[in-house]
Amino acid sequence: MRSQAVLASAVAIACLWAGNARAQISDDVVKIGVLNDQSGLYADLGGSGSVAAARMAVEDAGGAVLGKPIEVVFADHQNKADVGVAVARRWFEDEQVDMAIGFDNSAVALAVEQLAASHNRIAIAGAVGSTAFTGKNCTPNEASWIYDSYALTTSLAKSIVAEGRDTWFFITVDYAFGHSMEADATAAVKAAGGKVLGSVRHPLNTSDFSSYLLQAQASGAKVVAFANGGGDMVNSVKQANEFGLTKNQSIVTLLIFISDVHSMELQAAQGLKFVTAFYWDREDESRAWSKRFFDKQGRMPTMAQAAVYSAIRHYIAAIAAAGTDEAKAVMAKMRALPVNDFYVRGGHLRDDGRLVHDMYFAQVKKPSESIGPWDYYKILGVIPGGQAFRPLAEAGCPLVAH
Repeated sequence: MRSQAVLASAVAIACLWAGNARAQISDDVVKIGVLNDQSGLYADLGGSGSVAAARMAVEDAGGAVLGKPIEVVFADHQNKADVGVAVARRWFEDEQVDMAIGFDNSAVALAVEQLAASHNRIAIAGAVGSTAFTGKNCTPNEASWIYDSYALTTSLAKSIVAEGRDTWFFITVDYAFGHSMEADATAAVKAAGGKVLGSVRHPLNTSDFSSYLLQAQASGAKVVAFANGGGDMVNSVKQANEFGLTKNQSIVTLLIFISDVHSMELQAAQGLKFVTAFYWDREDESRAWSKRFFDKQGRMPTMAQAAVYSAIRHYIAAIAAAGTDEAKAVMAKMRALPVNDFYVRGGHLRDDGRLVHDMYFAQVKKPSESIGPWDYYKILGVIPGGQAFRPLAEAGCPLVAH
């Protein structure tokens, strides 16, 4: 009888705890907002595919946490910081959105992370390159799940300079993302003993790169580096090939997504070396998840789309562990719990919000090397997370004691 009483007491305590935990879900629903470019030059790398990935994450979590439903909403920020902030403000103040994710634009991300902190909500960056997001602009309520400009450029630039391609010219998109990419790549080139002969900046969503390519040719640099992304990167590489720039100079893309390669096709993209956080065909688990994504979307996932899934699953697990969706409690659990899934192995969230994980050296295959659709990358090597990302002591986050 005593054992039955003890069991009954334990069950009662567990039920009481569960009831209290459920009571800690604000507004009786966990609401996640995917905020990104749904219609412009970054739509292929994130866009509707990131919304699909978010919904997959919620479905795989059972559609609920702590007994309360999880909802996904989405919006198009049109690559405008003011539009992104207006959407996020409405979400946080009127629509009870608990976490905003994606962004895929540094200017939008830097603005929304401050708004999220002021409303005690969470902001998780996907394809956001500015190191300021987890650096000088860091907040207690943010995380960055894929890369930053340091991770994308530092190891790559050092490797290319070591091959003897030691003079560089940059063609850079003129906003926070491009500026950060160029600055980190320049530092890496110089640290490796190379020289930067010049740079030129272009507006976001540029269609004609002829004047910029002519300046790059005239520089005589061995390397022409594109510090841009999405449609801008695709257009600049295509036009560089049309100009014949590759006959005497090497092209380096500091950021590339599998959607970009698919758009350019292997004939134009072949041989490009780059750093990436994810490739669908890396291992059995990544292939299995990517096949599920393909069945829904008709295309393989980018690293941005895979990261949205990974981050949301981790966020949901942190809510369950914290027993609440209150932002600071959830962030504490997100930092405490390791990240292990098809996207990241042995990842951990630092105090500055940076998810530290391995990155990969990759190269676009030649058409003759590809054995089928979406078979685009060769993984050349692994960059351990501790080497890939800027050390915490150098990250510049004012919230972190050094």
